[in-house]
Amino acid sequence: MATLTGLSGHEIYCLERKGFLPGDLCIGNSVMSLGFVGGIASGLKTLVGGEVEQVTGIIREGRQRAFQRMEREAHERGDIGITGVSSELVQHGGTVEFLSIGSGVRKTPGDAPSPEGSAPRPEGFFSTSADGQELYCQLDAGFTPIRFVFGNVAYSIGLGGGIMGALRGLKRGEVTEYSEVFNVTRHHAIERITAEAQTAGANAVVGIRTLIMPFSGMQEMIMIGTASRHRGLPPPWNDGVITSDMSNEETWNIIHAGYLPIRLVLGVSVYSLGLAGGVTSILKSFVRGEIPELTTLIYEARENALKKLGADARAAEADDVVGIKTYVYQLGPGILEFMAVGTAVKRVDLVRTHSESLPTQAIVRDRPTFHNLAERAMGVGL
Repeated sequence: MATLTGLSGHEIYCLERKGFLPGDLCIGNSVMSLGFVGGIASGLKTLVGGEVEQVTGIIREGRQRAFQRMEREAHERGDIGITGVSSELVQHGGTVEFLSIGSGVRKTPGDAPSPEGSAPRPEGFFSTSADGQELYCQLDAGFTPIRFVFGNVAYSIGLGGGIMGALRGLKRGEVTEYSEVFNVTRHHAIERITAEAQTAGANAVVGIRTLIMPFSGMQEMIMIGTASRHRGLPPPWNDGVITSDMSNEETWNIIHAGYLPIRLVLGVSVYSLGLAGGVTSILKSFVRGEIPELTTLIYEARENALKKLGADARAAEADDVVGIKTYVYQLGPGILEFMAVGTAVKRVDLVRTHSESLPTQAIVRDRPTFHNLAERAMGVGL
């Protein structure tokens, strides 16, 4: 039968150069009632917010079931691995579907030429969040994939969020209780993806992507990546698990430049705009121009998040932090969360890429070829 794959032409080209052929698209799912989850969530929200562990566990179980069913499908078809693995939540009215999708890969024939470069191929079945192009970069940077891993945390801003927001609304500045709770909560996802990788026998998690999504009146933060093994990591990093939220292309480049990603670092700061700030902004909104009080406050909030990120980097004894991105989320009326995320790196002389350059096909992005203009015309998805 014909192979039905989700791999693009660029991905197939890159995978063939590393000794792989495309396999079929693999799918696994699990559907759960939200009524049960919602009941637990409403009964467990706290006055200060934070993780709802029971819901974290339920979501984790649903994601794992979907992943395991996808893996089983790949095994049954004779694939040796799955690339581009995703872990999605799809709302269907009162239910949620946990969905994992990836594209299987197979070995090249026994008489095929040796894979390009000396990067070791995976031994046994593997799974990775990297697509075919990213997998090329990952292998060439020396990271052999073991399995797709994730770390998640379901959390609530708390029933007391509105009360606390009202009390804190009289004063502008950091809401330290929220900053501490959310800083700890965000770090749980890193700790869990690291622990899962360690259990798999990895010494690295590369290509980590972070998503925040709504779930039954709460939010879930999930980090997904690929637990990998790098044979050339020097101590002390070969004894633990390094983490990186750089793309695999970026990882290849940073290693080629003589640096090693050692830790995903982040900092969280929660600020209240304050009653005075709110009134001032409303009054000044009728007049064109800067609102200096809010400019200063928001600048301070971002700087505070970066300061906490810097503390993470110093704890890792990093030389630099690269690829820093900052995000702003509204937790409630007048309450904003500022989050900074980046990758701490260390100059290491012994770790290098296997090739001197990447082929164009490994870095060029596919153009979308499907556009639903009917949805746009109806105002859907805008």
